[in-house]
Amino acid sequence: MIKISISNDILDVCPHFSFKAIECNVINSKSNNNLWEEIEIYSKEITSKYKISDINKRPTILATRQAYKALGKDPNRYRPSAEALCRRIVKGMPLYKIDTLVDLINLVSIKSGYSIGGFDADKIVGSLSLGVGKTGERFEAIGRGQLNIEGLPVYRDNIGGIGTPSSDEERTKITANTSHLLIIINGYSGTDGLSETSNFAIELLKKYAEATEIAVQTIE
Repeated sequence: MIKISISNDILDVCPHFSFKAIECNVINSKSNNNLWEEIEIYSKEITSKYKISDINKRPTILATRQAYKALGKDPNRYRPSAEALCRRIVKGMPLYKIDTLVDLINLVSIKSGYSIGGFDADKIVGSLSLGVGKTGERFEAIGRGQLNIEGLPVYRDNIGGIGTPSSDEERTKITANTSHLLIIINGYSGTDGLSETSNFAIELLKKYAEATEIAVQTIE
């Protein structure tokens, strides 16, 4: 597996940080009706369970926001992706259909509240390290252009940043041709619920992306 390490800059502000990384071979597709039925079920569950003001109080989302604040980043301006997805659902706005792999990751995120990085593993150069974004560091967020990642947790490979809890980077994004996938489930809230979320993601990957050669890496 791609080696992943966590810097002291993260552990100093979030000593309970944990992750589950899933690496596997997959077959992507444009869309999957059965997957979208599951997304609609969980979307209705989110809508019935939460008001817009409750979303940032979900423990997994709250912990990510607290990490942002500890690093000097405003989580209301740079929302974690899971929070942004859930807010969109509660507002009655449909989720974007991207492709099966991205849609699948979004489902895991809205169900769990974890901000999850999804990458084309073949585009990652060397190992990964989770650190903190620096002043002026370049990061082209998917569909958003240049993102100010100063003070954001950021995964870097040998070339540069590839993922934050708010957005992933264009260079390593999932495409229709992605066949080697890396998913990182980021537990700023610790280990509680992390294994269950990883198992759910693997179940979906097998069901909808014909996942094989599945390997799991963890830090707890």
